[in-house]
Amino acid sequence: MGFPEKLYELRKARGLSQEKLAEALGVSRQAVSKWEGGQATPDTDKLLAISTYFGVSLDALLKEDIRTDVSRETPPESTQGTDRRRNALGLGLIAAGLVCLAAWALAMVLRPEAAEVLSESSMVTIDGGGILLGLCAAAVVCGIVLLLRKK
Repeated sequence: MGFPEKLYELRKARGLSQEKLAEALGVSRQAVSKWEGGQATPDTDKLLAISTYFGVSLDALLKEDIRTDVSRETPPESTQGTDRRRNALGLGLIAAGLVCLAAWALAMVLRPEAAEVLSESSMVTIDGGGILLGLCAAAVVCGIVLLLRKK
């Protein structure tokens, strides 16, 4: 399957008209029609834009022996939102954990008896300070994991 067929397949799989794809790429509808009809080939910058827009490699677009799997292609817009939310959650967890750890350290410096009060008020037999520190550390670790985790 050549580039024209692959472009057509990718466009149809997304439910896009030639007009909508042309808008997204900053070209005319006639240019998209010529590309799909094999009458013209896009310039390098447009090939890169097509590759980015559909989330496929240039190899997958241009090489005859590589077939694009349109069923697993996802629009970049949907993954960007998920990545941003995950990054924001990760940063929030890290910040919350670090703030709690800093507050705990400050409380221990200014009021060393606070550890005893926390331990006595805890319903768990484990030291209350240890629980708090463990939760803070867990928040920081979870935040780091969310930031470092790939899709």
